[in-house]
Amino acid sequence: MNAIQIRSAPLRRLWLAVLCGYLALGATLQELPTYMAGRFGTGPALVGLGVGAAFAATAVTRPFAGRAGDSGLARPVVMAGGVITSVGAIGHLLAPNLALLIAVRLIMGAGEAALFSGALPWVLSATSSARRGRVAGWFGLSMWGGLAIGPVLAVAAHQLGGSTAVWSLVIALPLASTVLIASTRRVPRQYGAPQVRVRSWRDIVPAGAGLPGLYLGLAAYGYGTLTALLVLYLTDDRIGGQSMGLTVFAIAFLLTRAAGSPLIDRYGGLTVARLVVLAEIVGLVLLAQTHTAAGALFDVSITGIGLGLVYPSAVAITLTRAHALRSGAAVGAMTSCWDLGILAAGLLGGVIAVHFHYPAAFLAASVAGAGALALTFAIRGSARNTTDAGSQTLAAFTPPSVSLCAQPDSHHLVAL
Repeated sequence: MNAIQIRSAPLRRLWLAVLCGYLALGATLQELPTYMAGRFGTGPALVGLGVGAAFAATAVTRPFAGRAGDSGLARPVVMAGGVITSVGAIGHLLAPNLALLIAVRLIMGAGEAALFSGALPWVLSATSSARRGRVAGWFGLSMWGGLAIGPVLAVAAHQLGGSTAVWSLVIALPLASTVLIASTRRVPRQYGAPQVRVRSWRDIVPAGAGLPGLYLGLAAYGYGTLTALLVLYLTDDRIGGQSMGLTVFAIAFLLTRAAGSPLIDRYGGLTVARLVVLAEIVGLVLLAQTHTAAGALFDVSITGIGLGLVYPSAVAITLTRAHALRSGAAVGAMTSCWDLGILAAGLLGGVIAVHFHYPAAFLAASVAGAGALALTFAIRGSARNTTDAGSQTLAAFTPPSVSLCAQPDSHHLVAL
């Protein structure tokens, strides 16, 4: 067995492990609004808080998980993430009141952050700088695919066994993640960067992650508004399509991510970022004005096309600006801004929906998208390639077993 074959097996398991964890979180996005309304009598504002709480925890946890991954601790971090996520899922089913439900949402969010942000440095260490945008996009499908397909699984599980079936599925999926990672080879200690004490906030949020993170957070506000309010909007306003809305979004999102990720390496992260956030804005504006189920589903698909490449384009920009040895911490910090954007959307979107109704919440999300578009013109530097110095530094700390597969061919990339 050659080095590439040896390396590809953990990557496949990492991909599946992250997918299972985020399928669980995605399932809660579909089930939680009606679950909270039925069990605790909550309105849109508190539903938004419940949905967004998990993303508050992921925002805090991601930079630390990414830094631990850079330091060679990816395997235990990802395994712990699966266990913590499952514990949080159990809490959803058992929580006797709203306060405890919010608490277990925080626990689940922390576990999800450890799953992805701990695994990503493991993956990037085996990737050449010229292919990082593509690999980040394809590996990111494990997370975003889970968030997108999870609601579809929740609908199917609910039809079969009600809320209990949904929450049982949410508990089991992260445990599968832990089993998958436990079956991988232990990562050599020299795989990551040397252990360094955290001396300043820059050790957790490396230079170069700030502006791409702000862009991502503003774009994520639209995603957060959609996931928190779409089902309630289509139901309460009697538009229809509430059982299909997130499914259509998932299809558009995943097809765009799968087909469009190579465009980032070809045209650069900034160019792609501008185009896709413009599509997101258009979709949200149209959704705010829709009156039919067919129109709503079309508008949701446009939004999904826009959001499909927002994250990999932000990763490409971040990796261009950040030091190669801190790729995990930089991407983790940048991804935290996505979580913060979703959290803000859950809180503010719910309040706007209560006082000004749902269309106003989606229009507010389009304004945030316009801010993201404007911000791309403030970001300096091309996102096509990392610097030569960064590439040399990456090669210097990558062990021989990783260097042999530092430029995987398209066949192995598709396996991601």
